Amino acid sequence: MKSKVIQGEPLEELSAAYMKELRLHNSTKMTYDEINPYAEVYRFRENVYGIYTENADGGGAPWSYVITGPEKAMLIDTGFGIGNLKGLVDRITGGMPLTVVNTHTHRDHTYGNYQFDTVYCHEYAVPFLEKQMRPDVWDFLFDEQGNNIWLEFDREDIIPYREYKIVGCENHHIFRLGEGYEVELIFLGGHDAGQAGFLDKRNRIFFCGDAFLSMWVLVNGPKAGMPYRKAATLNCFQEQLQSLAARTGEFDSLFPGHFIVDIGSSVVGNMLEACSAVIQNPGCCDYQVMRKGRMSRFKFVKGLGALSYTEESFL
Repeated sequence: MKSKVIQGEPLEELSAAYMKELRLHNSTKMTYDEINPYAEVYRFRENVYGIYTENADGGGAPWSYVITGPEKAMLIDTGFGIGNLKGLVDRITGGMPLTVVNTHTHRDHTYGNYQFDTVYCHEYAVPFLEKQMRPDVWDFLFDEQGNNIWLEFDREDIIPYREYKIVGCENHHIFRLGEGYEVELIFLGGHDAGQAGFLDKRNRIFFCGDAFLSMWVLVNGPKAGMPYRKAATLNCFQEQLQSLAARTGEFDSLFPGHFIVDIGSSVVGNMLEACSAVIQNPGCCDYQVMRKGRMSRFKFVKGLGALSYTEESFL
């Protein structure tokens, strides 16, 4: 890829290690440098593609996903918006009508929204996306001299800012891609007030954003005065997991927004058990890591393959 990591955090190291293995063992990798030299494309199912880009702010590199249905296609998350994502998706889909959705509102999943006319999300995500609707959103990637801080890329390769329409959807909203092909929005909360997943019923895949990151539960915590504060808590995530656990017979795999993809649905039960353990005993075990100059605290439940994230100074 044209981009190159300048400096990363421990999360970025996890991404790099996983991608090294994926590139060695997955023969479906495709690149379209003439359209977007900042992305790699992998075909995970007959009609499901993953778009991998390096992370621009030092964290874990994000995945976006494309589903091609009989009549319409869907793009799940849009990354940082570096490079021509729209052109790349049109190349993958053959120019099919496209529905763009966000799993949550964090910048590594939404700053590519500006390349599209309309973006759908859970209704709780709307005010956060509206707050991002500014042409200066990428300025933090550069120092006062205009030099790249975390990722080396050409600033002119950021597709110019333009406003887009945000459509908030209720929990369990159904998107139809033609001929009975349905994708269901399922609210999760926790990691972000508007965090949701998208259930591809035909492929039996749950695209879960940052709710399940291989073995991490990242819960940013509710800032004072933020909309829908109670949704951005581990307690909300636990409640939604209880509902999701009852539906694991409807999907076989989870495709998260970072790190390892195509993980088994049994992780839902593991995550629910971990969340319950942390809520009952927040001090069960600690793991700390420095992020952007601040100490973040992770609660680890041994043997359950899950972490929840809390922090005294919320992001």
